[in-house]
Amino acid sequence: QVQLVESGGGLVQAGGSLRLSCAASGRTFSTYAMGWFRQAPGKEREFVAAINWSGGSTGYADSVKGRFTISRDNAKNTVYLQMNSLKPEDTAVYYCAANSNEGWGSWGQGTQVTVSS
Repeated sequence: QVQLVESGGGLVQAGGSLRLSCAASGRTFSTYAMGWFRQAPGKEREFVAAINWSGGSTGYADSVKGRFTISRDNAKNTVYLQMNSLKPEDTAVYYCAANSNEGWGSWGQGTQVTVSS
C-alpha cells in the first residue's frame, strides 16, 4: 500500500480554479493507477477522474469533463487535479486513491473544496 496526503483545497468563487495535489509515499508509486473521488454532504462518494501508471491514459466523470484535468509526476510521487470553471455543485471533500490492480485500496484523508455562488 501507499500512504496518500491531499492538499490544495479551499474556498473559491464560482468560475474560479483550484489545483489539488496528492503526495504518495513508497517506491512503487509509478506502478499504481491513481484517481480522484469526491463526496458531498449527504451523498455517496463518486468518481471524478483517474490516470494510469504512466499518465498516458485518463478518464473523467461526465460532470467534470472539459473542466478538470488529472496529471501525475512519478518523479515527485504526486498526482494532481486541476479544477477550472468551478461550480457550486463541485463542493465536496476530495479524496485521492491508489489502485494496484486489486481495486482502490489506498485512500487519503481528503481535502475540502467549497465553491461559493
